[in-house]
Amino acid sequence: MTCQVSSTNKADFKYETFTFCLSLLVLLIRVTFGQETVDKEELQSQFKMSDDNSMDSRFTAPRAVAQPYIRSSLARAVYYKFKEDEQNQNDRHVYWYRAILSRLSQDLCGKFVQFDQDDGADEFLQNCQEKSDAILSQIFYSLARPILNVFMTQTSINGLLRRGSMYIFSKPQFEQLMNYTAYHKQGNLLDLGAGDGMVTAQMSSYFNQTYATEMSGVMARKLSSMGYHVLDVDQWAESGLKFDVVSCLNLLDRCDKPMSLLAQIRKVLSPDTGRLLVATVIPFKPYVEFNSKTHEPSEFLRVTGSNFEEQVDQLVSIFRQAGFVVEKFTRLPYLCEGDLRHSFYVLTDALFVLKAAEETTAS
Repeated sequence: MTCQVSSTNKADFKYETFTFCLSLLVLLIRVTFGQETVDKEELQSQFKMSDDNSMDSRFTAPRAVAQPYIRSSLARAVYYKFKEDEQNQNDRHVYWYRAILSRLSQDLCGKFVQFDQDDGADEFLQNCQEKSDAILSQIFYSLARPILNVFMTQTSINGLLRRGSMYIFSKPQFEQLMNYTAYHKQGNLLDLGAGDGMVTAQMSSYFNQTYATEMSGVMARKLSSMGYHVLDVDQWAESGLKFDVVSCLNLLDRCDKPMSLLAQIRKVLSPDTGRLLVATVIPFKPYVEFNSKTHEPSEFLRVTGSNFEEQVDQLVSIFRQAGFVVEKFTRLPYLCEGDLRHSFYVLTDALFVLKAAEETTAS
């Protein structure tokens, strides 16, 4: 039995193909004349869209109501992203930084540091939008990613393509958390799981030497090219070095043995002055990216609270069991560069400054 395709379906397919090819042709012309990014007003006028299609920027997709119909999937994705960008440009995202202190113990309330979206976050979000607006580059990433994913991890792919950079805090925010001044420069920093080094760069200028570890070989080479001392992921705790600050940012939920990691960190902190800066995504959902078929950790941290504050309280208990006490903590957005559909992606981070507890009080 043969399958017949109606002339209407054929016409729709030809029209879709034509509009997609036309979009690519326009973009190629833009690149030729040094105009790779797309002008928002021009795009809106071409499709005669109204500005009534509002979108809540706390979500990663436009609302399902009052969406204009655009036949080309590429043009539709670009248009919706532009509408989302307009919303985010007028939003200070206060909900990224707020905690409900009444849900916390009085002791923890006094240790909470309130931050807001500052110039560092503004600059990162602006860079995200500019990269996302480079349509041809984003199309290339979309085509390359599934091919590279056959034999590389997502972290290594991001390093190879020079995309997916992260942002957590600015230098002024780091200074406030650590009680540093802008002129502070002493001691050693160790950044565990440093990725592409963009977050490391917010901290490194305050230390004489910066060390890093990274499972991805691609990322490790990039860290080395930035002037950081890259330590072996299995031997750093036995190097004999002591560190004034160890940063463990969004690693506890990605490593196989988080409690063992905390014990190793405690051993390498400088006596009295050493501090651990640890961040974890909330809600806490462990996922082991490297050297694991099941992607489940062999050491499981029980964090089951139903909201940010409950999970913070449970994490504090875990830190206490590992021999640490909390000096400060805050709530920050964990931002990542986006793609063709969204300029950026965001998760919620709980960030703690910890010090080693006295041996007699550690439990």
